[in-house]
Amino acid sequence: MSAARPRLVWLIAGEESGDQLGAKLMRALKGQLGADGVTFGGVGGHAMEGEGLRSVFPLTDIAVMGLVHVVARLPSLLRRASAAVAAAVAARPDILIIIDAPDFTHVVARRVRRKLPELPIINYVSPTVWAWRPWRARKMRPYVDHILAIKPFEPEALRRLGGPACTYIGHPLVERMGELRPRPGERRPIGEDPLELLVLPGSRRSEIVRLMEPFGAALGEVIPQLGRPVSLTLPAVPHLADEIEARSRDWPVQPRIVLGEAAKYAAFRRAHAALAASGTVTLELGLAGVPMVVAYKVSWIEAQIGRLIVVPSFVLTNLVLGDRTVPEFMQDDCTPENLAAGLRPLLADTPQRRVQVDAFHRLEDLMRIDEHSPSARAARIVTEILQGHSSAPSS
Repeated sequence: MSAARPRLVWLIAGEESGDQLGAKLMRALKGQLGADGVTFGGVGGHAMEGEGLRSVFPLTDIAVMGLVHVVARLPSLLRRASAAVAAAVAARPDILIIIDAPDFTHVVARRVRRKLPELPIINYVSPTVWAWRPWRARKMRPYVDHILAIKPFEPEALRRLGGPACTYIGHPLVERMGELRPRPGERRPIGEDPLELLVLPGSRRSEIVRLMEPFGAALGEVIPQLGRPVSLTLPAVPHLADEIEARSRDWPVQPRIVLGEAAKYAAFRRAHAALAASGTVTLELGLAGVPMVVAYKVSWIEAQIGRLIVVPSFVLTNLVLGDRTVPEFMQDDCTPENLAAGLRPLLADTPQRRVQVDAFHRLEDLMRIDEHSPSARAARIVTEILQGHSSAPSS
């Protein structure tokens, strides 16, 4: 692509996962437009800064998860949103890309659209309008021109709900199949000791507080009945490791707490089954071929808002598969008794276990598009919009 000046791409990420996506997109754009053909600005973290972005303010200023925490820090978040808008308007970029974290990034996008109505705006990672508050899909149309979706069912959901144009670009996890799938000899047959069990109570403190107790109680029901050695592994984020250790002291088997993504994925490749919080980790487990039981609990306020949820499942793996293969226990159903009942059949060669394993063989095909990475596909759409195309390719 030839131009008299480099194209200025403005990106707004709102949390660490968005920073990682943004950095890969920046790298792919430099590959397509040339290192001298594109410059970057906006808000990001260390990964995006490493690709050449100078952040308007530190990403940690706005990296807030959960409705309660967002409300508590609303004045500060609104000030940072105003700063992000002012910087974007002053820079006059060629395109704005907002990345996930809709509680922050969509506030910025709406305000930028009012001030720069001709500026193309792309939303990388669709908000979960298919799950709850579905009217948000239509409300995005005035300020989002195109959505880059990372879940295969989202383009059809956005079309059905009257949202912006949407293209599925592939999920970033399909780039990591080599890390997720067990190598020869890594995962022993289910009948060999010890039984390798994963416990994944989440990466947020609120999840740890709500799930560690029922998870421990469920394990207390199941493990003594097995009559065989059990190896329990619990991947944790570093800042929660001490609290997790304290909350697991009364468990029937002390978990081996591992830190870092490499250790987590190594545990996935060994695991026979998992007890997990709802989230992206369920896709990771599915792609790794690990049968699971999934649980989730939220605050009272979030539970009341959750009554507006319209999605048929809280488990991403189930949504991609289009069925309810994975047992899920949410809110009042998230009891030790239910979790134990769901977990027991997965710890031997049973029909329930085989149903999950067989279903997980379909996941990669459902999530993969072709040999190109999601970042490369995203960069191609951004480049086409920069070149003046009236619309990106349809999904």
